[in-house]
Amino acid sequence: MDLGLRGKRALVMGASSGLGHAIAKALIAEGAQTAICSRDQSRIQAAAKELGASVALVCDQSEPGAARAMVEKLLASWGALDILLVNTGGPPKGNFAEITDAQWQASFQNLWLSAVDAINASLPAMRQGHFGRVLLVTSVAAREPMAALTVSNGLRAGLTGLAKSLSQEVARDGITVNCLLPGYTDTERLRELGIAPEKITALIPAGRLGKPEELAALATFLCSEQAAYITGQTIAVDGGYSRAH
Repeated sequence: MDLGLRGKRALVMGASSGLGHAIAKALIAEGAQTAICSRDQSRIQAAAKELGASVALVCDQSEPGAARAMVEKLLASWGALDILLVNTGGPPKGNFAEITDAQWQASFQNLWLSAVDAINASLPAMRQGHFGRVLLVTSVAAREPMAALTVSNGLRAGLTGLAKSLSQEVARDGITVNCLLPGYTDTERLRELGIAPEKITALIPAGRLGKPEELAALATFLCSEQAAYITGQTIAVDGGYSRAH
């Protein structure tokens, strides 16, 4: 199937490793002109060389205004942007009583406001081209809270509400807005949380961890011409882990 992505201009945030890296790889394989970003210059440049990405950008999403400035810089160079893939690192682990005010503020900036800034900066060009794909990678925690991930549970759920609302505002402009909810996937983030894989897989009907490439395949389809009638959706990619509808 030709997904119609050849020549489309895409920005994948948080792409030096993990899910963002896998999604960028899949988009590039489909012929999309792809820019990638992360906060670490050496890592994002190495990723760009490995993937064959068109542009490697440094963006610390925890810095106010950084995401907007990055998108504006890219637009100044490219003149247009067709696909925005919003992806951020996970917030700190902890129960509600353990999270400090400073951690809440920093996570709100990194997880929420950076997404808003990037979307705001991208929409005018998408409207002008009457084509746009905004895809937010969040977590199954947005639908079914996970123990000791209070910050992620709260803020990511808010992003799904934002995406649903925005999708209704921009649908007539040829722009879709969707959320992907990865479950337990074999990435660096999972290892950072210090969770034993064997304990997790026992809870997953598929009996294994997810692969980044599996989520990337769905993300790539949702960015395609064929997915033009899919918007305002929140789709879990979790091997059947979440029970909530």
